Amino acid sequence: MTTETRWSQGRTVLPLLISFFWVVMAYGGEGTPRLGINLAGPADWNTELPFVDVFRLSRPWISQQKGKPWGQGPTLELDEFGWVKRLEPDCWAETLMCTIDGGHYPSGEYVVLYRGKGKITLWGAARVSREEPGRIIIDVDSSKGAIFLQIRETDPADYIRDIRVIMPGFENTYAHDPFHPVFLRRWKGVSCFRFMDWMETNGSAIKTWGDRPTLQHATFSGRGVALEWMIELCNRQKADAWFCMPHQADDDFVRQFARMVKASLDPKLKVYIEYSNEVWNGIFPQHRFAAGEGQKLGFGEKPWEAAWRYTAYRSVQIFRIWEEEFGGRERLVCVLPSQAANPYVSQQIVTFHDAYRHADVLAIAPYISMNIPKEGRELRADEVAEWTVDEVLDYVEKRALPEAIGWMKNQKAVADRYGLKLVAYEAGQHLVGVAGGENNEKLTALLMAANKHPRMAEIYRRYLEAWEEVGGDLLCHFSSVSRWSKWGSWGLLEYYDEDERLAPKFMAVMRWAKRLGQGVFAPE
Repeated sequence: MTTETRWSQGRTVLPLLISFFWVVMAYGGEGTPRLGINLAGPADWNTELPFVDVFRLSRPWISQQKGKPWGQGPTLELDEFGWVKRLEPDCWAETLMCTIDGGHYPSGEYVVLYRGKGKITLWGAARVSREEPGRIIIDVDSSKGAIFLQIRETDPADYIRDIRVIMPGFENTYAHDPFHPVFLRRWKGVSCFRFMDWMETNGSAIKTWGDRPTLQHATFSGRGVALEWMIELCNRQKADAWFCMPHQADDDFVRQFARMVKASLDPKLKVYIEYSNEVWNGIFPQHRFAAGEGQKLGFGEKPWEAAWRYTAYRSVQIFRIWEEEFGGRERLVCVLPSQAANPYVSQQIVTFHDAYRHADVLAIAPYISMNIPKEGRELRADEVAEWTVDEVLDYVEKRALPEAIGWMKNQKAVADRYGLKLVAYEAGQHLVGVAGGENNEKLTALLMAANKHPRMAEIYRRYLEAWEEVGGDLLCHFSSVSRWSKWGSWGLLEYYDEDERLAPKFMAVMRWAKRLGQGVFAPE
């Protein structure tokens, strides 16, 4: 081969190499690790208390009737926003707020506001101090448990609606400042809020834009938080938004959703777009839906394969709608989600119809997993329940942590192969009883103790540094603040009023984020 020939080939190859380099820099290669957070979902037992109006997280109305068991009243007649339009004789509508034990929500003087004519009574932790039409003052003793509110009478021509139950000190500000200051302070500086649970994504019944939750709805529980407040939170906190499109949502819903985000979200912020949540996971209704749709389209005979491929197919459709509304992908991060432990699943999803060409990231949940069944070959609930906390943490350090790091490395190889960045849609510890093991109370107490142990901070430090070393990008911890139980110890904290300095997981995560340059709340 002559020198001239080699030079001629070099002139052809060099621009291709340069082009490839910039593609890798833009879409793959080493990530920029950052901390995001999954927020706890709306429910009356939510211990994060993100809103100063606690009625926003009230339980959907319970129908009661004199002489009948709890909740056995006739079907309530509700308006389009879930307010009770009329009551049958000897019936009332009831709801609960702040079903939180141990006094872990504010006591003091709450203000109940409402529109319409009728009679409201309160009991449980609440005692009525004084009242006038449209306004009731209640004294709340949180040590007594939940706040119960009943609509005992309502005028069908002007029925009771727009109920607000405002925490002490926020009556004059709640309308324009809905977020609790502790909530805002605690998550200041996080890079992204993933709204999977805020959107009640798992098993969502939302299909059309008219099904969406709004600020006019009686409660966010069951349907999800209004998009307006998700946008407002991101704007206030200067954090990117991660939205999970409901698995049954039609194209118009996706378009209207994208249009509202485009109109209201700070243009400096990015938007992560994901089709539902863990569609690969057979425990969820969205998996069964995707499997059925995929089989109808001939994507696979096996339901799980059809679900993987439908995930890719529907994701690309959703990405295109968002791109049309945003006029391009500059502000969008298109997410292809997969199972952390199985790179084969990732391969199937990203390659189906070349979905990777329309995406920006491969998303996994590389949990530090210690799942303990009642009957298992390696772990048995009754045996592990007799371990010490140190023995549990030894297992985590020697087995679970290396396994999680291995998943990261394997999935990074898949992401790199297809020019995608690797992100974690969820992350953290996953110490929990399963398949009957969750009913072993001694085991549950042991796993909770392990989560509170100072050694957990060191495990988290090594875990997060491994994410950096692998080249991971955004990592969204699961989850923010939630009460620990036999179903898992997911929250970095258990209660809104918890001392963060005594929470090893919280401190480890925040120190990591602070070292990365994020302006997070990290008390010392």
